Amino acid sequence: MYEFFIAKRYLKSKHKINFITIISLLSTLGITIGVAALIVVISVFNGFGSLVTSMLVNFDPHLTISSNNQQIPIEEKLVSNLLSDQKNISAYYPFAEGNAVLINNSQYQPIKLKGINHNDGSEIWGVAPAIVKGKMNNPYPEDIDEIVLGQRMALKISANVGDTLYIASFNDLEKMAVNFYSVPRIRKVIVSGIFVSNNKDYDIQYVFTSLESAQKIFGFGDNISGIEMRLHNINSSDNLKSYLKSHLPENTYDIKTWYDLHQDLYSVMLIERWAAFILLTLIISVATFNILGSLTMSVIEKKKDIAVLRSMGVSKKSLVRIFTFEGMLIGIIGTTCGLILGLFLCYMQIEFKIYPLDPAKYIIDAIPVQIRFSDLITISAASMMLSFFASIYPAKRAGRTNITEAIKYE
Repeated sequence: MYEFFIAKRYLKSKHKINFITIISLLSTLGITIGVAALIVVISVFNGFGSLVTSMLVNFDPHLTISSNNQQIPIEEKLVSNLLSDQKNISAYYPFAEGNAVLINNSQYQPIKLKGINHNDGSEIWGVAPAIVKGKMNNPYPEDIDEIVLGQRMALKISANVGDTLYIASFNDLEKMAVNFYSVPRIRKVIVSGIFVSNNKDYDIQYVFTSLESAQKIFGFGDNISGIEMRLHNINSSDNLKSYLKSHLPENTYDIKTWYDLHQDLYSVMLIERWAAFILLTLIISVATFNILGSLTMSVIEKKKDIAVLRSMGVSKKSLVRIFTFEGMLIGIIGTTCGLILGLFLCYMQIEFKIYPLDPAKYIIDAIPVQIRFSDLITISAASMMLSFFASIYPAKRAGRTNITEAIKYE
């Protein structure tokens, strides 16, 4: 392809430094900086996103089936029969959840009480691995229930492991307010553990107990609030959600994936990621404007060469290709250098933590970075596309060059 050969010769044949050469160098440098900045920033967003997801997923289930009305429990058999045939489900366990009031001396604290199965065998997710003091299953008398508090909640009500507290269902308290003769179910509980989930909503709102204790407090009998599931592949949670929706009665069950449980947080992170991508792409856009300017002036400077090529039989389309290739070569050089620089900076942060964080204030010791191949492809494609668009006008102008006007004074 002689067009590419001529374009490469035009790009390499600038032996003397002139204004066009400087603009071409600035174009390449601008694309390099833009691509490198995009790779670093997007990789940092990926790192924080993966960190947040791992923290939340280690505590939350991958998918939850619950009743649309928390006051109306569901039968476990109706749902468990449907889940037993799903190979992607690694485990599923029932839970009972509702609003309650935690009482410690004269302090009354509204909470979300969640009863879980202590025998689920989970050691890598849920509240069990998050306990920092005490444990979930202590040898207390059978008539005394155990609870596990979040650290923030424990500090708020001045409770510690081994303290005796009281819990009452919020619905029972409402009934007592309406009916004076109604007696709420108030149960004595002992704080058996304190957990830290790195999620302030959980630490300040949720209190965990056994499934049986929650069923007694809320008066569920043998019914439950829902079922939590862990999947072999978390990315297939949406497919399972669609399957369950198609097989369960409408307007009866509420099915949520791990993404749905924290949709607001993930939506904000996605908006920030796209905003950073668009703003940093403007750096590459400015650099490609320089490509447009340098190629336009190069076309004006090389009118004689263009006329000679046309007189030798080179077609207009070939001339357009020559200057398009020249602009694309600038984009390729800048994009390649930007990829190398961006990956180098990410590698330095991953291996040597050149930008550390204070572990006393943050849960990590350095800014997290995660490189994704799809991001490298997207950024490179965006850079090359902008370079191509910047090359179109000067290339078409070269194709419209009049041979007679270009060489009549030569």
